[in-house]
Parts: sequence; C-alpha cells; structure tokens
Amino acid sequence: MYTVRGVVLIDKLLLGNLRFRESDFTPNIDYYKELAGSQHPDTLWIGCSDSRLQTGHITQARAGELFIQRNIGNIVPIHDWNFATVLEYAVVHLKVKDVVICGHSNCGAIRALDKESSDSYIPLWLNNAREAKDRVDRTISVPETVLEKEDRYRLIEQENVRLQIEHLHTYPLLKKAVDEKKVLVHGLYYDLGTGALTRVT
Repeated sequence: MYTVRGVVLIDKLLLGNLRFRESDFTPNIDYYKELAGSQHPDTLWIGCSDSRLQTGHITQARAGELFIQRNIGNIVPIHDWNFATVLEYAVVHLKVKDVVICGHSNCGAIRALDKESSDSYIPLWLNNAREAKDRVDRTISVPETVLEKEDRYRLIEQENVRLQIEHLHTYPLLKKAVDEKKVLVHGLYYDLGTGALTRVT
C-alpha cells in the first residue's frame, strides 16, 4: 500500500474530507443544501488536468460557480462527442454566461509536442495543439539558451489558448451563443511560479 508519512493515501483523502466537512460544509450547510438541489454556474471552465492546478483554489470560486471540463493540455478538440456534450449542457441547459480556456506555465502537454512518443493515445490527442507550436516556431528564432527555450514554451502555451478558442468557435451552438451575445469567451493563463492568472489576448 502507498503511504505518506505512514498514512494510506486514500485515508488521507478521507481525512481531508472530514476536515472539509468540519471547517466549510457544516458552517455553510444552508449553501450546500441549496447546491444539492440544483446548480447554476455562470462559467464553463476548460482547463488542464495538471495536478498543480486547483481551479477553485486559484480563483477563490465557491462550489457551484464553475462548470469544469479538464483534460491534458486544456484542449478543445474538434468533433469530439465528450467535449460537445459538456459544451452543449453548459451553454444550452445551464446557460453559462462565460466560457474560459485556461492554459498554464510549465505545461507537460506543450513540452511533449517536441518529443517523439511511443504512447498510443497521447500523441493523437496532442495533435489538437500542434498548430500552436508551429505558429510560434514560424515567428521566432531557434532558441539557444535555457531562458530562450522557456520563453518559447510560454509563447506556445499562450498560443495554444488562442488556438483552442478558435476550435471552440467551430461548434455551431457556441458560435450562435456568442453571436447572440449570450456568452463571452475568455483566454486565461496561470503562472505556477507566481500564482498569477492573466488574460490571453
């Protein structure tokens, strides 16, 4: 069994849940009871699966405020049933007002675009982000220093947010909602080193 300081990992999670119930859930029981009946989030948040990104934590959003879809590389795949279902439910049924695509620094998915892989599924998935890498590489010189290489990755991470926004607009229901001014789309970027969340324009 895997342990952390002698505590079985699943027990650590259960203990954390107990502390959550004591410190947050019980003191705010009326709020959570209301949430148990229905949800009314204002925002669809499309982010990366990276374990260092705890969406509610970095935004101070409460339970019920964000409808979240996370995957490797904060990707919006074109013609994907899973993603289309999330988008349709969020826009048509939950009637979210905002859709956020959030990238982040030191993204393993972006760095993997430079590597050959024998994996079965990951390279296929990352093809959805490859155009972001190609766009950046067409506009900069080949990086030589460590700093230049890190700057390049940051540029690709941010360009990937823009690319996924383009992918998002290929879904007719989203495009219609935007055209009718029912939904706004935002690109954000989270810096793991500073904790800062900034707009990608």
